[in-house]
Amino acid sequence: MLKGFFHVPKAVNEPVKSYAPNSAEKANVQAAYKEMWNSKIDVPLYIGSEEIRTGNTRNMTAPHDHKHIVGTYHLAEKTHIEKAIANALEAKTKWANLAWEQRAAIFLKAAELIAGPYRAKINAATMIAQSKNIYQAEIDASCELIDFLRYNVEFMTQIYNDQPKSDSLVWNRLEYRPLEGFVYAITPFNFTAIAANLPASAAMMGNVVIWKPSDSQVFSAKIIIDVFKEAGVPDGVINVVFGDAQMISDTIFSSRDFAGVHFTGSTHVFKDIWAKVGSNIHHYKTYPRIVGETGGKDFIVAHPSANVKQVATGIVRGAFEFQGQKCSAASRAYIPQSLWSEVKSQLIFDVKSLKMGSPEDFGNFITAVIHEGSFDKLAKYIDQAKADSDAEIIVGGNYDKSVGYFVEPTVIVTTNPKYTTMETELFGPVITIYVYEDTKWADTLILVDETSDYALTGAVFSQDRYAIEEATIALQNAAGNFYVNDKPTGAVVGMQPFGGARASGTNDKAGSALNLLRWVSPRTIKETFITPEDYRYPFLGE
Repeated sequence: MLKGFFHVPKAVNEPVKSYAPNSAEKANVQAAYKEMWNSKIDVPLYIGSEEIRTGNTRNMTAPHDHKHIVGTYHLAEKTHIEKAIANALEAKTKWANLAWEQRAAIFLKAAELIAGPYRAKINAATMIAQSKNIYQAEIDASCELIDFLRYNVEFMTQIYNDQPKSDSLVWNRLEYRPLEGFVYAITPFNFTAIAANLPASAAMMGNVVIWKPSDSQVFSAKIIIDVFKEAGVPDGVINVVFGDAQMISDTIFSSRDFAGVHFTGSTHVFKDIWAKVGSNIHHYKTYPRIVGETGGKDFIVAHPSANVKQVATGIVRGAFEFQGQKCSAASRAYIPQSLWSEVKSQLIFDVKSLKMGSPEDFGNFITAVIHEGSFDKLAKYIDQAKADSDAEIIVGGNYDKSVGYFVEPTVIVTTNPKYTTMETELFGPVITIYVYEDTKWADTLILVDETSDYALTGAVFSQDRYAIEEATIALQNAAGNFYVNDKPTGAVVGMQPFGGARASGTNDKAGSALNLLRWVSPRTIKETFITPEDYRYPFLGE
């Protein structure tokens, strides 16, 4: 029973460690990497209090050395998914009724476990199985995840504190109930923080969850599971399953108790989820919440007043960090003719200086793409650009999968603003540039807006404040996260709430209270102190 109005610790963003030569954090993560690289883990299903090993397993490998096996994970059958649903519903009542400060304490502890004893482990796991360099692993698996956990606790208290007006006769209260049923979390390979946040944010608001991580992220998901268990997440609150995505989703969407899905992944899959939920709508107890962040065809547009080095740096960082495997990664750019010669020279110089290889070598900026399917797709588009008369590769363009799935950072220049790689999401280290005439700035903004079905992130570079305002207005529907004189990646929890619209998702803004509001069903309670005892109103009198 609540015995006070408790204040949670003020959320602060976790500082990013430098991993400089001879630093303690560098030595720690290198030791963790070596130990995990030379070990093999076995990851079961986590259903209720059980760890279930089905015997039907798949290998986990490193994208930068795809013959090296770092572990196995077990695949679920339909009966296991049904069991996970039953266990989640069994755990629901007790978890939903647990005092909010007890739930808050669990996830605050999880944040500190990651900030301290698990930091090297979760970074090393993300480096090994997702091929992130140490900086990308640090800002994702450690800092962003810590920020999600800390800030979501603060956002939760802000939501609970938002109450209606009352007066001396009536006390009005707003109760933020968890959803009636269970939440299904489907998470991607590219961000360890997202993989943890999607189930954790729903659970923090009192919901029970069935979590299906990406097959390519199970290795670091195991660290998340270990953290949640040590932090005190009760059995059955977050159940973890792996296996055939179609079977798992069909089983979950056929349950009458399905209450919502928290998704990050492809637009095509998300649209299929909408269709499946819609076809089952008469079966559910409540209208399910459908929350998703999907793809992007994110842009950089430079005004003739832009600083050349800033534009080139924005392209290199925005397009090639983590091999372009970010929903927010820059994959199309529009450069004015007057700046193109200088931008081109700087781009070629910078891209040629990028080192590529294993993330174990801290000198490597680029590592491997996630799997062979991604590699083959990228190679196909690169080869097509080499053959097409309206496209030219000015730097990069090579690839090799003999050891790891390595694709060189590649810059394509096209004379066709609707060229296929200007419109198609590639999810790799490839950016396509269209050079426009300086006098066609306004027309180019229209072109940027109309070229893509997506609307996730975008950036404008300009030193002209009128041009910045013009771009901000013209592109208001083209990006849910819009950047001025910066790359279109790197949203920080609590600072830049993240999400886009159009084909990029439901724009429910992870990293803000807006997202958490999707996982509650408010109830209004009105208590009247002096209750009427006569139905007659004054207007009925003579």
